[in-house]
Amino acid sequence: MKYIRCFLIALVMSLCCNMASAQLLSQETLKIARTLGLIGNYYVDSVNMKEITEKAIIGMLHDLDPHSSYIPADEAEETNEQLNGNFDGIGIQFNVLHDTIIVIETIPGGPSEKVGLKAGDRIVYIDSENVAGIKISTTDVRKRLMGPKGSKVSVRIARKDEKKLLDFTITRDKIPLESLEAAYMLTKDIGYFKFNKFAATSDDEFITAINKLKSQGMKNVVVDLRNNGGGIMTAATKMLNHFFSDKKMMVYMEGQNTPRQEYISSGTGDLSDANVVVLVNENSASASEIFSGAIQDWDRGVIVGRRTFGKGLVQGQFQLTDGSVIRLTVARYYTPTGRSIQSPYDDGYEKYIENYYKRFVDGELMSSENVNMPDSLKYYTLVNKRAVYGGGGIYPDVFVPVDTVGYSDYYGSLNRKGLFNSFVLDYADKNRDVIKSKYKTFDNFKEKFSFSDADIQEFIKMAEDADVKYDEEQYLISKEQILMVLKALVANHLWQTNEYYMIINDFDSAITAAIQVLSDKETYSKLLSGQ
Repeated sequence: MKYIRCFLIALVMSLCCNMASAQLLSQETLKIARTLGLIGNYYVDSVNMKEITEKAIIGMLHDLDPHSSYIPADEAEETNEQLNGNFDGIGIQFNVLHDTIIVIETIPGGPSEKVGLKAGDRIVYIDSENVAGIKISTTDVRKRLMGPKGSKVSVRIARKDEKKLLDFTITRDKIPLESLEAAYMLTKDIGYFKFNKFAATSDDEFITAINKLKSQGMKNVVVDLRNNGGGIMTAATKMLNHFFSDKKMMVYMEGQNTPRQEYISSGTGDLSDANVVVLVNENSASASEIFSGAIQDWDRGVIVGRRTFGKGLVQGQFQLTDGSVIRLTVARYYTPTGRSIQSPYDDGYEKYIENYYKRFVDGELMSSENVNMPDSLKYYTLVNKRAVYGGGGIYPDVFVPVDTVGYSDYYGSLNRKGLFNSFVLDYADKNRDVIKSKYKTFDNFKEKFSFSDADIQEFIKMAEDADVKYDEEQYLISKEQILMVLKALVANHLWQTNEYYMIINDFDSAITAAIQVLSDKETYSKLLSGQ
């Protein structure tokens, strides 16, 4: 009965936040309580009341809309860490290879770097517990290494060229989770920023990167929000401040029980003179759509890519008594022109998801001609009066189809099996010192590094051992793509994610389109004027 009481207390507390709602729903609340009470007291068999209560909550939320959700207590903390932009730990990136925990990178300035841990170290013991050769999972490693700030964890390390295990005591601290994956100069005057989410730290990361790239000559900007599923809405509006020299509405939200609330730019934009391209695709959602929608509605920049996901529902977070969380949709987002970016969900969750996947089947990702929008969803931008559309995502000003050059079934099988990462993890670990010695800088590595024939054969053999049969014809189709991905992953292991994108982006058709738009002032102006 403990879980019934917890559920009821939480439910009543949330309903009482609005007395009118509490009065309207009191009978329904009592029905739920009565049903759970009857099950707990009279059902013929024993029942896991915690499980049945959670299923009831999930079922209720599932029928409301696609984005109201329930997060169990054991997942809530980790979920919030992603948005808060930090967690408590020792500050390493690691992977488990051949049943061994390998340090991939120490986070600069973090606790592990301070005590002397290095990339390539093997963690053999954690707090005197053997963790090598026991088939430990990544999740179990994280549980052992993470902990409250100020607490200590001891590790014993096997290090190449050291005969004995090395002992370290590490004091846990706040570790930043960066949302900015890459920031570098695409050309002599175009700066590139890649965000994987919008977190509490995003604007601070953006400011640091802006100052760095401005010192390198940045005049124009590419903001890459592809595959960015959103995050904190106010992080997006803070970042938008940089692009406007006056006060403009960035987004507003409104719901039946949520009065209209507008978010206005501060008018202090340090990038207000820059020409802007925002990259989006079908996996750009929520805060990414708020960002790109504001840029588009105010004719402030050019949107390049493919139609975004279409998530325009606002979730409020409500904590229950056991630490679990309900994220309940409380309002809708609207872009400055009044567009709702939410895709329709009136026919239920399954149909909602099906409509997303229809984009792949119906050819929308291959041609803009396969996107047909009715005039009823047409809006006009606020400065140049260009036609834009609501009703399900942000439509780009410049369409870039999915790039299938270099793709084959063989490449797809390698990717799905995770063989690129598996090979590079082992390769980079074995060759770290040799590569670093031979290529003193990343630029030198990028220009001159290539895999030997023996390396390629080793990769092919590893794939064969993983049941991916070698197909020479398909390999030759994908050879350039395969070697590019492997090289980028090596760079990621030996340097950082920034260097990964510096290799990958050289082969990216959307990046090429962005550079073309920003390099030709006439093209840029025509796109924004709707010509």
